[in-house]
This record gives sequence, C-alpha cells and structure tokens, in this order.
Amino acid sequence: MSLIAAAKVKKGDFSLKGNNLIVLILTIGVFGILNTEMGFIGILPDIADRFGVSVSKAGWLVSIFAIGVAISGPTMPLLLSGLNRKKVMVLVLSIFVAGNIISIFTSSFTVLMIARIIPALFHPVYVSLALSVAANSVSAQDAPKAISKVFIGVSAGMVVGVPIASFMASTFNLQIALSFFALVYIIVLLATVWFIPSIPVKEGISYGSQLRVLKKSLTWLSILVALLINAAIFGVYSYLAEYLQSVTNLSGNLTSFILLIYGAANIIGNVLAGRLLTSNPVRTIFFVPALLGALYALLFFTGQFTFLSAILILFWGILAGLGANITQYVVTAAATEAPDFANGLFLSSVNIGTTIGTAAGGVFIATLGTPYVLLAGIIAALLSLVFIVLRNHTLNTAAQLPGG
Repeated sequence: MSLIAAAKVKKGDFSLKGNNLIVLILTIGVFGILNTEMGFIGILPDIADRFGVSVSKAGWLVSIFAIGVAISGPTMPLLLSGLNRKKVMVLVLSIFVAGNIISIFTSSFTVLMIARIIPALFHPVYVSLALSVAANSVSAQDAPKAISKVFIGVSAGMVVGVPIASFMASTFNLQIALSFFALVYIIVLLATVWFIPSIPVKEGISYGSQLRVLKKSLTWLSILVALLINAAIFGVYSYLAEYLQSVTNLSGNLTSFILLIYGAANIIGNVLAGRLLTSNPVRTIFFVPALLGALYALLFFTGQFTFLSAILILFWGILAGLGANITQYVVTAAATEAPDFANGLFLSSVNIGTTIGTAAGGVFIATLGTPYVLLAGIIAALLSLVFIVLRNHTLNTAAQLPGG
C-alpha cells in the first residue's frame, strides 16, 4: 500500500534528512497499522477456534478491514485535510488503541468485527501522511525508489507482525497476540504526543477538480490491474497459515517461521521494485503477475512437501513485494495530474482487491477444500494480465496521438 499525499504537505516543510525522528515515528506507526491489518492473517485459525466460527468466516476480519479502507481511501484524508496534522495523528492512533483493546477482551465475534471496521476507516489518513514525506523528498523520476523504501517499512509489518502474532497465539494464547498490536500503537501514540511538533496545514486541496481523472479509460484499467494483482496475492496469502497447517501439515511454530520467510522475501521484492520500475516498468508490470500465477500452479502440486513449499513461498514473497509497488505505480502513473486523488483510488482499489481475493479464497476453501485456495490466486493473476495488455494498448494509442 502506498499513498503519496492525501493530506498535502508543501515540499520543503518536511525532509527525510531534517526530520529523522518524525519519519521514524511515522514509519513505526505505519508498521503498527500493517500489524493490525495483516497480523490477523497469522491468527485466523486461533480466532476461528476461540469464537466458534469457520476459518473462512474468520477470514472476513481481513476482508472487513479492507472494505473500510476501500470506502474511506479517497474521502477521509480529504475530510480531515484542514486539521493540524499532529492532532489528526493523535486522533487516529487513539482510535486504533481503543479498537485493539476491545479486540483483546471481547467474547463476541460481532464486536470484534466492529472493532476492526472503525479503525479501518482512519487507516488511509495516517498512511497518506506518513508516505507523503518520502514522495515529497525526491524528484518525480526517483519517486518509485523512494516509495519502494517506504514499502520496506510496510513489509516489516508482515515480517514481524504476522509471524510474531502467529507465534504468540500458538505459544501463549490469542489475547497475548492481540496485546502485541495494542502495545505498538500505545508506544507510537506516546511518541507522537511527546516528540512530533505541531504541523499546521499550509495548503488546502480541491477534491472536486481531481475527479476528472475518472473520465480516462486508462485510470479505470489501472484500477482494475491494481485490484486484481492484490486479489491474486491476498486471495491466497490471507489463508497461508491455514494452508500450511492443513495441507503442508506444519506445526504452529513452523507456520510462523514460513510466514517470516515470506515477509523477509517481501522486503527483497520491495528493494528490487524501485530499480525495476525505474528501469523497465512495462516488463516488470507484466511479468510479475505472470510468474505469480505460474508459482501458484507449482505450489498446487507440491504443497504437501515442506521444503519445496518453503522455496516457493520464498519466491512468492519476492513477487508479492514487487506486486505491492506495481499496484501503486500503475494507478498513480495513470493520473499524474491528480496525485492525491490517484493515491486515494490506489488505496481503495488494492483493498477492494484484498476483499474480493479473500472472499474468493474462502469460497474455494468452503466448497472444494483448502488446497484449492490457490485457484483464487491463479484466476486473479490471469485476469490481471488481460487488463495489463489493455492498459498497455491504451498507453501506446495515447502516445501516438498528436501531443501524446
């Protein structure tokens, strides 16, 4: 996920070199948000056991968060854009602290769902502010590299959050795992109050004027590409813990280790993405989902073998890191005249993709069994290739027009 700036900050007001402490606090804050969003993936089997629901129903805790982000992505950052940035951060972090504390103590699955959806609505506000620092610190040409560095912090949420949550739940209990999420937010909230200075808004945003990008077919094709790539990744990854335990027959601790491998590989993918999207974006955008679909096909036939599965999941993590950057790149590149709104559309599209992918994966599990969750990823990857070809055709056509 990446949002360059929904709350617009003038270039020069912040810099990565001059505000290292602010950047560190914001990065940890994004790490915390990713813990809350993605960490539930590693504990879905434990949630299903505690609340007496199926794993596919528990998967809606991932989907409902994504739905909240999708709804609020283009709108919430703009609604709060006139407020002091520090006050907004304190507000958002306080909401996440409250939501996580409720999750620890509730015995109702419905209450747990509500405690997920409310913080999700404020997710884009914090993420947009944190990532705007990187986007404004470099030239437009180097933006992919800067964004890829921020994605490393996002990946850390999966590297540490998902496997640690899974480990804590399997070693201790679910409440301890949920307490880890809350602790991160409390630390970031206190650091924000104590160390981040007042950040008044210097410049407003006109939301209505940015809606014109929706008239372009390129924008919609790019949204579909981002949506389907994310669906291909998270339609399977959302159930990776369940897959490893029921298909590969791994213990809880080994499952946590494999999730750690995936997350570490995701960071490698983010490092590669900045270089590949700068040097050859067209080939990168096409080959990543193509390779992802092929990898799922291989895993379908080798998922019962621990070593082969671990190797494939390593490469899957790299492709997923590349895919995260690609989804941000295709949407923002299609609407360069409205970067704020384009990034809101990006965040909404990838979270809709997560919702659709997770729901599709749940359907395959419920109807055919856990091994067939891979079909959700294969289908989404193939569909993304179709829209990538259409997007490339639209770009080529536009380039041939006078003034293109």
